[in-house]
Amino acid sequence: MSLIKFLFSKVFLRQLVIASVIFLLLFFAFTKWMAATTNHDEFKEVPNLVGKKLDIAKKMLEERGLVLADDVEYKDYNPKYPKEGIVEHTPRPGAKVKAGRKIYLSINKSEYRKIPLPSLENKTKRQAVTSLTAMGFKIGEIAYKPHFAKDAVLYLEYKGKKVEAGEKLPYTSVIDLVLGDGKLDYGDKPKQEGGNENGESN
Repeated sequence: MSLIKFLFSKVFLRQLVIASVIFLLLFFAFTKWMAATTNHDEFKEVPNLVGKKLDIAKKMLEERGLVLADDVEYKDYNPKYPKEGIVEHTPRPGAKVKAGRKIYLSINKSEYRKIPLPSLENKTKRQAVTSLTAMGFKIGEIAYKPHFAKDAVLYLEYKGKKVEAGEKLPYTSVIDLVLGDGKLDYGDKPKQEGGNENGESN
C-alpha cells in the first residue's frame, strides 16, 4: 500500500482520531493539575489588618486562604496604634495575591523602648535640654538650688526622684531639671538638703 493511500485509509484516520482524543484528555488533565497545585488564576484580596491584634489577624487571613508569616517584626511603641496591634503589613491592604501567600506583619510594642540617661552634671541648661530632647525625652519642671554657677545642671529628676546617668527610662519620659541659681559666692558652701545652714543634720 502506498503512503498516500495509507494516510487516507480508515485505519490511519481511526488511529489519528484516537491519538488526538488521548492528547486532548492528557492536556486537559495536565492543565487541571497545574491549576490545583499552583492556584493558577486564583487571587485573594489582602484584608486591612492595621490596628488588629495578632490572633484576629491570623483568623482573617485563614478565612481568605492566606498564611501568616512566622517572622513577625516588632516596631517601637507608637501611641497612634493599639498596644500589640499591627502597624503595617506586606503585601499592603487591598493587594491581589495568590492563595497561600505569606503575609508579613509589623507589630506595635506594648511600651516605649528604654534609653539610658546621659551624664549631664555641671552641663549648661541649654546643653542638657538639647541632649535630652534629641534622645526623645521631654523637659518637665525646672527648679533652682543655691550654687555658684547659674543654670549649671546639678541633677535630674524623674517622677519626683533623683536619677543618675546611665539609668534607663522609657522614650518620651518627662525629665525635671535641677539647676544652680548662681547666687552663691565661691567662698560659700551650698546648703545641704535636709540640714541647717552649717550643713548639720536636724
